[in-house]
Parts: sequence; C-alpha cells; structure tokens
Amino acid sequence: MAINFDLNDLQAFRAVAQLASFRRAAESIHISQPALSRRIDKLEDALGIKLFERSTRRVALTNVGRAFARDAERILDDLDNALLGIRDVASSSLGHVTIACVPSAAYYFMPQVISRYHQAFPRIRISVLDASANEVLASVANGDADFGLNFIGSQEPNIEFKLLLQERYVAACRRDHPLAGKKRVTWRELYEYDYITVGRASGNRLLLDQALTALPKRPPSLCETQHVTTMLGLVEAGLGVAAVPTMAMPGDDHPSLTSVPLVNPVVTRRMGMIRSKARPLSPAAAQLYRYVAEMKVLSRRRAGSNAI
Repeated sequence: MAINFDLNDLQAFRAVAQLASFRRAAESIHISQPALSRRIDKLEDALGIKLFERSTRRVALTNVGRAFARDAERILDDLDNALLGIRDVASSSLGHVTIACVPSAAYYFMPQVISRYHQAFPRIRISVLDASANEVLASVANGDADFGLNFIGSQEPNIEFKLLLQERYVAACRRDHPLAGKKRVTWRELYEYDYITVGRASGNRLLLDQALTALPKRPPSLCETQHVTTMLGLVEAGLGVAAVPTMAMPGDDHPSLTSVPLVNPVVTRRMGMIRSKARPLSPAAAQLYRYVAEMKVLSRRRAGSNAI
C-alpha cells in the first residue's frame, strides 16, 4: 500500500495533537483552519485510520492516534536533529532564538553556552532576556521567549520544568576578606559583617527569607540591589559580603572574588530549563536547549556536592 502523505501533514498532525485545537494548531503553523483540516484528512486517508475524535467542543486523539503521535514526534525530532547536525546546512541557516534567563545564571553560565552555539550556528541570532524569576516565567508562558532558565516554574501546569542542578548558596566575598580563608561559614557569621542583599521583589530574596525563618532577626543590610549580578559588583568593590547561588559566581581563577559554602542551614535552589507544553521548539531553539542541558556537567562541578 502506498503511503501518500508528506512532512507538512505530519507537522499539522503534531500541532493538533499538542494543542488539542484545530484553530490554535492552524495559527501555530501559520495556515488557515480549512487547510489544516485538509492535511489531517489526507493523513487519515493515507493511513486508513482515524486519528482524532472531533466534536464541536473538543478534539481528542484516538487510541491509535496517541500511539502514532509518539512515532510522529520521534520522526520529526530525528529530522530536525539530522538537519541541524550537518555543519554545511547549519552554518548557512538563518534563524532567531530567544532565551529568558535569571541574571544569576545569565552572567557567567550563559556566555559559555552561547559561545559554543555561535561557533556551530554563526548565522542564528540569539536574544537573551535577563529578568527576574517571575518575568522569565511569564516570558516563556506568553511566548516572548522560546524557553527559559529559572528556579521557579516546576509547579506550573502548562510549563515543563527540566531540572539542571540543585545548587547551594555560598558566601561571596573578596579574596582579602576575613571570611575568605574559611572552609565554611554560618549565616550568623555572615551577618557579623556588612552585607548586601537583593530586594524583596527578588525571587532569591523570597527563597532565602523562607529558608532562614529560624534564624534570629538579621541586622539591616548595607545595601539592596535588584539583581544578584549588581550585588556581586558591590562585593567586588569591597563594600561587603553577600549570599549568592553558586551559579552566579565566577570561576576559581577570578582575581578578586571567591566563595565559601554557607551552613547552618545549607540552603539550595533548583535550577532548571522551562518551556511551554503547548508550543514545540523550533529546530534552532531545540539545539540551544540541548546545549544548555549539556553545560550541566560544568555547572555540577561548580555547584559542589549539592548538585544533582
């Protein structure tokens, strides 16, 4: 039996299967709804099976349709990977990827990923939205970013959260600071010195406030900033110390900044990649997504024994 369907028909099927709506699926692949219906009809006729149960109110995969959806997803993913894996094709490809990222991961972690990606795909443009945790989550949810790097989102029903690592908070200080020579520092010891913190609107501040409720009332900070990266700049200038996630710190070869593990209690955060369950990644975005995941190895080494 001749199988008379093409790649466009498979892409239309995947869109309807993922979005459970002919209207939204048609919008996502930029064709009219009647054209989408014709593609699905053509695919069902070619296969000789019914892929969807349709009514005026809902669209649902049949049992056979669910099984075929897994195969179609694998076929399309394999094709995307094959095309992106051919350097001659990749180097001549044009495209644009937008990643949203909390600043604590954007400053030292993402440049390494983007550098490697740019070497492989020099003609694909990348936009980085460095924003607060809530803003990163919103950017991914509303489609302003292809995917994001964040420490919140795992509880959102429409967001897929892929864990990269669990990293601990450390005391950031200058190498000539009294805390720099210690193997570990308690939170009480940290607060004996002038310290800098992020403001109450920061996701990191909320996480720390919840984790440190058992500690006595902390003295007022010397200064509050909006982002962890600004806070590190003030630490480097010698204005004080700060508690930051490991990913925010530079490498061990930094001339002036160093970190010491914080204990009593050990506080960690779960850093992961977030993407919308309703929208498939473009081939260019999917490749950057994989590059971020592969950089997990380096991040685990820097995050220490608390990495996952």
